[in-house]
Amino acid sequence: MGLYHRASGEVHVIVGPMFAGKTTALLRRIKSEVNNGRSVAMIKSSKDTRYAVDSVVTHDGTKFPCWALPNLLSFKQKFGAEAYDKLDVIGIDEAQFFDDLYDFCCKAADCDGKIVIVAGLDGDYLRRTFGSVLDIIPLADSITKLTARCEFCGKRAFFTLRKTNETKTELIGGSDVYMPVCRQHYVNGQVVIESAWDTLESCSKAQTDSYQEEVAVA
Repeated sequence: MGLYHRASGEVHVIVGPMFAGKTTALLRRIKSEVNNGRSVAMIKSSKDTRYAVDSVVTHDGTKFPCWALPNLLSFKQKFGAEAYDKLDVIGIDEAQFFDDLYDFCCKAADCDGKIVIVAGLDGDYLRRTFGSVLDIIPLADSITKLTARCEFCGKRAFFTLRKTNETKTELIGGSDVYMPVCRQHYVNGQVVIESAWDTLESCSKAQTDSYQEEVAVA
């Protein structure tokens, strides 16, 4: 008797800086799969509560219901094994927040025959690897690199510039914290922002020293 072979799955990766339309592209693909009669499920990190808890939301307000999870490997159990078996397509938004992204994509596509569509940042604000997104490039059937528009000059933006002096890698925020920039303005912007914060810190220190001197004299 021949062995039963499940249809092989696929992995498709959408990357780019913030405000490049990654979530929009993901939802467009997911809705296309729905229109083609496939069963779909969307997952996002439970860390991302910016716009909604139980929906994937684009920056312009488009929504799609999702499972908000701390990790991906718990999805099958939470979704239900029988329902999971009938699932055709799995979308993953903000994929950089999932440490088990590689293992999940391997199992879902290679073993379970699922089409997995992943959207996430390919780099952090320092242009370094962010999470496990780049780890799944060798698994991918297709890779789409999106760009935004530089807020300074309007050219194509490949990078994300952080406006604050916070240094932790995971800092969830929107346009109040980040902006998309081209290479020139990424480099220039880093210098300007660092200079601005140095100036603010110097002013704050000067004010504190002045106040302490006044208290001492009084």
